[in-house]
Amino acid sequence: MAYSTNNPPALVSQMVGKNGGSKWMYDSADAATVVRADGYITDGADLGMKVGDTVEQIDTAGGTVHHQYTVVAVNSNGSVDLSDGTAVSTTDTD
Repeated sequence: MAYSTNNPPALVSQMVGKNGGSKWMYDSADAATVVRADGYITDGADLGMKVGDTVEQIDTAGGTVHHQYTVVAVNSNGSVDLSDGTAVSTTDTD
């Protein structure tokens, strides 16, 4: 799959007057290796993303793992580059 501006990350909380610190949620079945690629989110600047913001990807493919990324760059074309991210498991074995 590919990123669609019809399904952008949603702003969950915003740090007003600060560089970075806002939180975004993104529903996607795309693999983490695809989502974190430089330029995957093509309209990050238009959405208001800033370096230091966090993006949590919710796996819509039915998996039990979410990924959390940090915006490491907002490119001149408006796309963003995300960190490699951290897998956040929702598995409960008890």
